[in-house]
Amino acid sequence: MNSADLEAIAHKMVANGRGILAADESSGTADKRLSSVNVAKTEENRRAYREMLFTTPGLGAHISGAILYDETIRQNAADGRTFVQVLSEQDILPGIKVDTGAKALAGSPNEKITEGLDGLRGRLNEYVKLGAKFTKWRAVITIGDGIPTANCISVNAHALARYAALAQEAGLVPIVEPEVLMDGAHTIETCRDVTEATLQVVFNALIDQGILLEGMILKPNMVISALDCPQQAGVEQVAEWTVNTLKRRVPSAVPGIAFLSGGQSEEAATAHLDAMNKLGTAPWPLSYSYGRALQHSALHTWAGKAENAGGGQKALSHRAAMNSAAALGKWSAKLEKAA
Repeated sequence: MNSADLEAIAHKMVANGRGILAADESSGTADKRLSSVNVAKTEENRRAYREMLFTTPGLGAHISGAILYDETIRQNAADGRTFVQVLSEQDILPGIKVDTGAKALAGSPNEKITEGLDGLRGRLNEYVKLGAKFTKWRAVITIGDGIPTANCISVNAHALARYAALAQEAGLVPIVEPEVLMDGAHTIETCRDVTEATLQVVFNALIDQGILLEGMILKPNMVISALDCPQQAGVEQVAEWTVNTLKRRVPSAVPGIAFLSGGQSEEAATAHLDAMNKLGTAPWPLSYSYGRALQHSALHTWAGKAENAGGGQKALSHRAAMNSAAALGKWSAKLEKAA
């Protein structure tokens, strides 16, 4: 795949208000989600849940891509079609998570380094054969007492850049995800400072390793108060500070930004995205790549019961439509209630 193909796919991923469904939970995390609705932790139930999501009628109107897990990209729907086929028939690009998880950082056990570079070139080539069009790698930056350290940000940025280079070499668009976690009690000011510092190091590493910026997608956190911060920033402040921070550190050559929800409620993630787009000042499309903020209501409506599949799909379709409206700056609380 040449650079023009990478650019075309990257632009498609964030065009016209469409966003990305993050359905790349590991088997362990997926089992925790199933357990939360009293569904047995089995491969078949994980498969059935993903089938309910991917076969939602009209999902492609609002979802441009779906990030899959290694188990999921190899699975089939009940009618025998692969999940890659199911998604492609809805004009949804199949993607794949390729990191192997965040582990304790040597010398700083309260921080994480994401692993998975060993053997990545071979795995990427296999995923291309399975039909993947893009990839994802998540780095985790924790705010706490004396952290993050410069070393933690540096080693994670280096790994993100090495991953992105291998993905583009294989003809896959890399989603680069440096997540500054919401966990803790820090203020929005601290989140802003750490996010800005992280983005600066990440893009320096991407440029140093020759990444085609026009052929990637950034998946960042929003600049937001920590979950346990006593002073929660309002929607407008989150929107303004997030866009301003990104403007300072993200090159305009990047085709688009697809935010993670990071522990926000479904409606809060939508409201923040909408407020950013209503500012109308960003040099890139601002879209979404949500996991729980798209799936939560769908999972709890479905709850492992075949007769509830239609209700679960309606819940997913609703959240996708609301976030697509937000990606165009056209969402409102009134629209939410009317829908």
